[in-house]
This record gives sequence, structure tokens and C-alpha cells, in this order.
Amino acid sequence: MAGLLFACAAQAGGQIYTPLSASVRAGMQRSVSDQASSKLAFATQYEADVWLNEMSRRLQKKLPDAAYRMDFLKTVHYEAARAGLDPELVLSLIEVESGFKKYAVSHVGARGYMQVMPFWVNEIGTKEQNLFHLRANLRYGCTILRHYLDIEKGDLYRALGRYNGTLGKPEYPNLVHAAWRNHWAMLPRRKDSNYYSLAN
Repeated sequence: MAGLLFACAAQAGGQIYTPLSASVRAGMQRSVSDQASSKLAFATQYEADVWLNEMSRRLQKKLPDAAYRMDFLKTVHYEAARAGLDPELVLSLIEVESGFKKYAVSHVGARGYMQVMPFWVNEIGTKEQNLFHLRANLRYGCTILRHYLDIEKGDLYRALGRYNGTLGKPEYPNLVHAAWRNHWAMLPRRKDSNYYSLAN
């Protein structure tokens, strides 16, 4: 695997394998196998333009190729919205997990932008799915984070801990929240807001 870039972020970790019930496995399998929609998940074209232009400006140093950066952002927004997640939260998680490195590999083998552990492909996917492929990585990552949020009944702090394999430790959820607040939030978040619960 020559040429792979290894994740610089010390907080990149890995999801821990736990057996899934048949119904949960089936639901996650459907989620990762669905085809992408040709439409973005924005209410209006104006909303799409505002979000994409602003996020593109913020991401320019990390992803200098303008066309790829726009494709990346459209994919993040679509896959996040599809999983019922805030796209800005997903950008924050990617920043902490991989530093926006497509071919990042952690010390435990987590792969790609969202540092997805390879066991997930065997568990809910098919062998031809490549975790370094943009859409596949984001679809898996968003599906997994949604799964952990469901397990934790919307508790984002605990769901992020599960995602990183550090459940119960504050460092990783706090890093993601800081990245969300300082780099990716479109609107200022109140200091007293409870970020541990994901609003619907």
C-alpha cells in the first residue's frame, strides 16, 4: 500500500466491533447499498449556494482543487442529511479523524476521511466497496455515526466516543465539538447549548 498517507491526528481511532442484531444489520446494509441521489438535500438553490460557497472557502487550504472540493462538500452534505446528521458536524469529525486526508490510515487500520474500520465492510457491505472511495467512505461513516447515535438515544458525546473507540473519555468528543464551533458552524452556537444531544 505504498503511497498511503497516514493520519496525523492523534485522536484518530477506530470503532470497536460489537455484534449487530439481524434487524440492525439489515437496516445498515440497506443504508450503505442505496444508490446516491442526483439531488442535493437543500431546501433551495440559494441555501445550497450559500452553504457550498462558504464551506468551500473554509476548506480551500485543505483541499486546493476547486472541482474536487465542491464534489467533496456536496457528498458530505448529501450523506450527512441522508443519515439525519448535521453536515457541519460531519466536517468537524473528518477534521479530527483524518485532517481531510483521503488515504489516511490509523494505527488500528481505520481508513479514509471518516476513518472507517474495515470490519464494517464484512459486517454490512460487500467486498467490492472501497473505503478509500469518497462516497463509500462518507456513506459508511455517516451510517455508523447514526447507528451509534441511535444506540445512545441521541447522546452525541457518547456516540462520538463510540465512533472513535474512546467511549467515556472526554478528549475526542471535545475536539470534535471545538472543530464544529470554531471552524464549521455556519451560525454561532450558544455557549450554554447542550451539544451532547443532537437536535432533530
